[in-house]
This record gives sequence, C-alpha cells and structure tokens, in this order.
Amino acid sequence: MRRAAAIMVQGTGSDVGKSLLVAGLCRAYARRGLAVRPFKPQNMSNNAAVTTEGGEIGRAQALQARACGLAPSIDMNPVLLKPQTDIGAQVVVHGQVRGTVAAADYLDFKARLLPTVLESFARLCEGADLVLVEGAGSPAEVNLRAGDIANMGFAEAADLPVVLVGDIDRGGVIASLVGTWTLLSETEQARLAGVIINKFRGDVRLFDGGLTAIEERTGLTCFGVVPYFPAAQRLPAEDSVALGALKARAGKPGAIRVAVPVLARIANFDDLDPLIAEPDVEVTFVQAGSPLPGDADLVVLPGSKATLGDLAYLRSQGWDIDIGAHVRRGGWLLGLCGGYQMLGRRLCDPSGLEGPAGEAPGLGLLDVDTEIGAAKRLAEISGHDSASGAPVHGYEIHMGATDGPDCAHPMLQLGERREGAVSASGRVMGCYLHGLFAADEFRRAFLSRLAGRAIGGIVFEAEIERILDTLADHLEAHLDLDALLAVARR
Repeated sequence: MRRAAAIMVQGTGSDVGKSLLVAGLCRAYARRGLAVRPFKPQNMSNNAAVTTEGGEIGRAQALQARACGLAPSIDMNPVLLKPQTDIGAQVVVHGQVRGTVAAADYLDFKARLLPTVLESFARLCEGADLVLVEGAGSPAEVNLRAGDIANMGFAEAADLPVVLVGDIDRGGVIASLVGTWTLLSETEQARLAGVIINKFRGDVRLFDGGLTAIEERTGLTCFGVVPYFPAAQRLPAEDSVALGALKARAGKPGAIRVAVPVLARIANFDDLDPLIAEPDVEVTFVQAGSPLPGDADLVVLPGSKATLGDLAYLRSQGWDIDIGAHVRRGGWLLGLCGGYQMLGRRLCDPSGLEGPAGEAPGLGLLDVDTEIGAAKRLAEISGHDSASGAPVHGYEIHMGATDGPDCAHPMLQLGERREGAVSASGRVMGCYLHGLFAADEFRRAFLSRLAGRAIGGIVFEAEIERILDTLADHLEAHLDLDALLAVARR
C-alpha cells in the first residue's frame, strides 16, 4: 500500500494547543475530501476514550477521529500513560493495560515501544490520504530525548516533516520557538518546516517584527498566526492542565450551581462538558485550598485514576466535611466512576493496582462497598435512567466492582444489567457510566428534577459538530493549509 502524506505537529510545551490544532486540521482537510487520520504515538492523560476494538486511547485522539468522521481506533494512540502518582503511571499499549511503571524505569522501557508505534502508524497510512501526527510536551526536553517516541525520536524514525507550535498567550513565544530550535540537533532542525503562532489576541500586525525575529534566528517561516479560539473550552480537553484555565461561567438568574472538586488524579472530567455548555447551569471546578461552595445545588465527584489516593486527598482538603454539610442541607450529590466508589462505606485495593495496596472507609453516603480488581472493564454501552426512563449512552472504563444494599436501587438500567446505586433520599447517587450527560433527554430530565422546573437544554452532540466546523473555518482563515499540505506530501 502507498504511504499517506504525513506531517507532525510539535509544540514548545504542554497546552500550547497542539491537540486543538490537529482536530481543526482534521476537520478542514476532511471537508476537502481527503481521507484523514489522527495519530499520537505517546500520550499522557487520564482523560481516555473507549475504541471500537474495546481498547482505550486519549480523549483528544477520539475527538480528532470524530473531526475526521471516524470511530476512534487503538492505532490512533498506541501508547497511553495514565498517571497514578507523581512518579509512576499505568501504561496502556494498543488499548490494553501493560502494567504500572515508575517514571525512571519508563525512560528505558519506552525505547522498546518504538516498533509498536511504527506498526500503528503504518496501519493508519494504509488507505489514508493524510495522517496528522501530534507530538507530546516539547522536543526541547532534551533530558528525555534518549529512546524518545513522542517527538523528534518518532519524527526521525518515521521520516516526517515537523511544524512547531508556540503559544503567544502565555508570553515569551519568540524565546520559546527560538530556544526550542537551538536545543535541537542539526538533523532535527532540518525536519522543521515552519512554525505556527497560536492563541493570539489583538492586532496581528503588531507581531510582524516577532515573525521577522524568529525567521532571522531560525530560518523558519510562519504558516500563520491563529487568533485565540474561545470555543475551545467547550471541546473535550486532553488532560487536567486545562482545568487551571477554566473559570465558572456566570449562569442565568436562578441557574443550577454545580461544584466539582478537582482531585489530584482527576480523570475523564469531560463528563462535565455537557453541563458546562448548558445556559441554565453554572459549573465551578473547585481547586485545592478552596471550600466547596455552600450554595451549590449539585456536587459531582468526578472520576479518578488513583481512587484511594484521591479519597485521602479529598479529606485533606476538608471536602468530605463540605460534602456532608451539602447532603444535610438537602443538596444533590453524584459520583461518577471513581467518585462513585468514594461514596460507599469501604474502598479496597488489595493488590495495589492504583497505588499502594490498602483500604479506607469511604464517605458512607451510599450503602455499597468497592474492591479494585485486576480485570479492567472497557465497553461502550447504552440503556436508560431508572428515575425518568430517559435513554443514556456512554462508556465504562474502570477496574473496580461495587456492590451493596443500595445497588438494589440502581441509578441506571443497562440492558439486562442494573448499574449504580441511589440512596433512600434519592439525592445521592453514583454509577460507572462515563458520558451520560451527553444524552440530551437524560440531561434535561436530571436537571429538571433537580431544579424543580423545566430545563430547555441544548443538543450537545450537534453543538460539538458545530464547534469543530467553526474551528476548521478559523484555521482555513488564518493558516496556509495549502502550504501545510504541500509539506506533508513532500
């Protein structure tokens, strides 16, 4: 099979907008009639998606696949690192857990994964016109260059041209781009086809001198200066770095107030995206050191990659006290996946699958117990909400099993299987289904029941499609897509 055209998008650092740019380029080139595939050889994120093969990949690559009009595949992100502690991560290879590796050991381990990522890349190239490859972090991290599979190591192994992205919104973009170029070897510098300036605010003509300075020092021309794209906050984020920039959007008078404690190892927090998009809802992500707001209508405990550790973290912030007071005031409480596990009486990880082995009392707000086991459930699934009968759909991605008396009052019915639990009051509940708020009828029914009034609601999936199209229009207007495609085809 012929090899597809391909280009790699690398950045001067994390969160410079690589994932969003690739998603927009995927949609833009797909609209031109090209068969486009996204690819990220190595990702580090606790936001994951389930693929058609029953594996898991980074959530950003699932969004990029959607931008191409495709279902996500394990080949789009063959190596996924899911941080569990400050010094270790679960390693997922071709969608399945390979084990847990300390950061120091992974430096040696990753070189053995190069054939794996090249194999996936070759499969994606079959039948594709264009493969858009996303780097991770920055190629300037020369301390990690040995055995690299995420940036220049992969670009050299696959013989790819590279475009370098700098984030002007954070400041120092000239130094970031010139400094990155300086730290690369001569062969790596030769791979750079040009730069993209991302997240610009104001009159772009004011940066003409900056472009000249970059070109004089590196020889690199600019494919375009991309203005800041505010709607990016309504697309699924790649990892928790993006949470620091999220601010509560003031809702309408009488809006439902939702509080979400930001756990140390928060996972799949894009579950909240449909609520953020609702005009009648105000979502606040509560950072460490701040109490949960006393006037919240709903508290959502999100997923976690290290549930025992995050339960201890939650208590260290005093959020367990805030949650108890919230429930006593008659507030609503929902736990999703790891958050559901925390709501029970007892949480046990006897084999240390998510960190040090151990157990701890849960928050005791649901009469259930959870044990973390070796078998990981990865499945797309649908069913209905027990309270309203509204259809739900989403995916499960967890290693725990939960049981107890409150499971006799399930939150959801998924085919023949009961899922989740609801307290006797009906105001405390939890389940393992990620993505359930994306179901419009369920979300409207849930919010209307909580608010005691009708909530109109948006059509969430259509909104995501609209934003992807708007993003593609944005890039068409501000980037030279013909020049980028010519570089990919060389």
